[in-house]
Amino acid sequence: MALATFSVRMDENLKRQFDILCSEFGMNATTAFNVFARAVVREKKIPFEIQASSESARISGMKAFQDLRKQARENGIQDLSLDEINEEIRKSRYGEE
Repeated sequence: MALATFSVRMDENLKRQFDILCSEFGMNATTAFNVFARAVVREKKIPFEIQASSESARISGMKAFQDLRKQARENGIQDLSLDEINEEIRKSRYGEE
């Protein structure tokens, strides 16, 4: 099996902590990254949950909402009543024109 080199840049404090933990696990960083890569390939996913912080989700949600408001203004529908909005939602759900 041919070997390839994989270079990673990271904060030196993080690297130091990572090296210490790997040593406690009885492996070095190279072995740990190989274990990670094999798990990703085998499971076809990152083998742990990656989640945005609630603050990031809130900011993304507000941006999406602001974009929708801008589109409503541009399309002249910013003054729809709640009943009109609900009717549009109903039509969209049931594929009506």
